[in-house]
Amino acid sequence: MTELLVTGGQVLRPDMTVERADVLVDQDDGEILAVESPGELAGDDELDAGDGLVVPGLVNAHTHVAMTLLRGYADDKPLDAWLQEDIWPVEGELTPEDVRVGAELGLVEMVKSGTTALSDMYFHVEEIAAAVEQAGVRAALGHTAVTVGKDEEGARDDVRQSLETARDLDGAADGRISTTFQPHSLTTVGERYLREYVPEANAAELPVHLHANETTDEVTPIVDEHGLRPLEYADDVGLLAEDSFLAHCVHVDETEIDLLAETGTGVAHCPASNMKLASGMAPVQRLLDAGVTVGIGTDGAASNNDLDMFDEMRDAAMIGKLAADDASAVAAETVVEMATENGAELLGIDSGRIEPGANADLAVLSLDSPHLTPAHDLVSHLAYAATGSDVRHTVCDGEVLMRDRDVTVFDEEAVRERAQAHADAVVDRASN
Repeated sequence: MTELLVTGGQVLRPDMTVERADVLVDQDDGEILAVESPGELAGDDELDAGDGLVVPGLVNAHTHVAMTLLRGYADDKPLDAWLQEDIWPVEGELTPEDVRVGAELGLVEMVKSGTTALSDMYFHVEEIAAAVEQAGVRAALGHTAVTVGKDEEGARDDVRQSLETARDLDGAADGRISTTFQPHSLTTVGERYLREYVPEANAAELPVHLHANETTDEVTPIVDEHGLRPLEYADDVGLLAEDSFLAHCVHVDETEIDLLAETGTGVAHCPASNMKLASGMAPVQRLLDAGVTVGIGTDGAASNNDLDMFDEMRDAAMIGKLAADDASAVAAETVVEMATENGAELLGIDSGRIEPGANADLAVLSLDSPHLTPAHDLVSHLAYAATGSDVRHTVCDGEVLMRDRDVTVFDEEAVRERAQAHADAVVDRASN
């Protein structure tokens, strides 16, 4: 057994208290072995957390990691126009190699900002899986199926590919990769395909992940066509279940909130993307009060425009208060739980907390910055003041992915150079 000792720092415990402690990690099994007072533990290797705070690795519950190549490509438009006029046309030019390079760039950004797990929706998923394997993080991956604008054969092929990808990649990267079945949304996948293939996904015990109720334009067509609210329709076709989760859920009513709670379906809240696209404010506190598990996601870097989960926590807290018209809503402790333990629950992983037996997925933040001084309340700092650049070390599955801001799993400079070249090339292809 090889053991890593994270020593000299303060540790965020599952009850949101902070105490001085060392954390001992079994690097072979990727588990936390012990959390004890300083000086009581010893390891084969040490990671210096002096003057720092050890926190669970953050969980990005909804993103499109390869969209880093489109960061800043199209801004300041509503969702439908942004997708149809800008994003989908250039995405049509992406090659498998482009997706691999974009994923590597996004994963470097995540590792450098303390994210150790993500749920991703995209295509050329084998390339994303290869990048995840190299990065050493955990991921729930899937091929995102769209049937609108396709003939019968093309539509069926896309949905079948989502099923096949979920079956084929589950358990890859030594178990760090899990999978989800991914109809893109209730308005971009036709009803007959949902009724045909969702039961097959359920029979295979595949979790489902899709976009839902992101804008009013995703609500009105469902109500007009089916006479049901979108999540009532989703439940009718079998999409709501305890191991499934929906991205956004901005425009949900009380009936839909109750349905989410009753079925155990989770929500990945993406506040920055919702604000940037003017999609609206999700009723996060109402969802939490109803017992819905709510995690936090960045969405893609084209609609955010970064993958920093500390930024996202701050945004979630701020917009949560506005949506509830209550300054006490989505409090600091709540938002930290959303970005750690809740996100881990959505992905079905035993992470998001620092205690013996949990996955050894950790981040160490330096606290010696002006914006983190004075240290009245470190949980408050995590929610409202910290940034991804404060992360000193990142550990996932017991392996050190970044030590003293040096990413060990990628050549960061080479990744950035390749990403710039591929981004320039794909935009050039799309404009010709």
